[in-house]
Amino acid sequence: MEILSQRWYGALLKRRSRRLYAARLIPAEVFEKLTVACNEFRPFDTVRAVFTECSENVFKGIIGAYGKIRGAPFLIAFIGDTRDPYVKEKIGYTGEGIILEATALKLGTCWVGKSFDHVIASSFATTGEHEKVFAVTPIGYASAEASFEEKLLTGFGQTHKREPLARLVSGLQETEWPEWIKVSLLAARVAPSAVNRQPWRFLVESNSITVSVDNLNDSYGISKRLDCGIAMLHIETAAHVCEVVGKWEFLDPPEVARFISRS
Repeated sequence: MEILSQRWYGALLKRRSRRLYAARLIPAEVFEKLTVACNEFRPFDTVRAVFTECSENVFKGIIGAYGKIRGAPFLIAFIGDTRDPYVKEKIGYTGEGIILEATALKLGTCWVGKSFDHVIASSFATTGEHEKVFAVTPIGYASAEASFEEKLLTGFGQTHKREPLARLVSGLQETEWPEWIKVSLLAARVAPSAVNRQPWRFLVESNSITVSVDNLNDSYGISKRLDCGIAMLHIETAAHVCEVVGKWEFLDPPEVARFISRS
C-alpha cells in the first residue's frame, strides 16, 4: 500500500488528538478499510501495526496534562523489531500513515508513546521475539462532547500552537525554496509530538530536506526520533501532493533522515 497522498494530506490538516470516545459501533466497511491499512501499509520490514480490541486498562493514569483516555473500543499497536537501529523513526512514519487513514475514515485517534501498559498491549498484539510495542493509539468515534482536559487545552491554545518555521529551518533561504519544500515543511510543522515539544529541525537544500532532533535528550521518556518519523510521513505526503517523489536516507544522531527528491 502506497501513501494515499491527497487523502492523507487532507487528514493531516484536520487531525486532533482525542481522549474521550462514544459508545458507538464502527461499521463493518470502515473496520475492514482500517484493517487493510494496518496489514498493507508496511513500508519497512521491521515495523508492523495490529488493529485489535481494547481494554481500557491499557491506558493507565494521567497522560501528562492531557487526561486519561476513556471509552475507546479498539486500539492499534505499533510494533517494531528492537534490533533495527532506525526502528523508532520507522514506527513514527508507519504509525502516522495509519492514523491519518483512521482520520480520513472519521475515527478518533491519539498517539500514546508512554502511558500505556506494555504487558496488556503486547498480549493483545501478540508480539514476537525481539519485538516491542513502541506506541499505541485508541481507535473509535470521538465523543461529540470534548473531555474537560480537551476543552481546557483548547481554551488555552496549547494543543495546536506551533513554532514558526523560521525557528525550525536552516540552509537554503526561504525565497529560494521550491514549492514542494515549502508545502512539505508546513505539513511537517503541524505534525503531532509528545507534549507538543516539536523536537524536529530541518536543513533545506535545493532538492532535499534533512530532519534532525533539536538535542539528544529524549524528554518525557518518549523517543524524539519517533516524533521525527511522524514529521517524515507528513513531508513525503505533502511532496506527493506537489507531484514530487523521492526516497529517505536514514542518518545517525542527531540527524534522523534525509528526503531526496527524484523529480
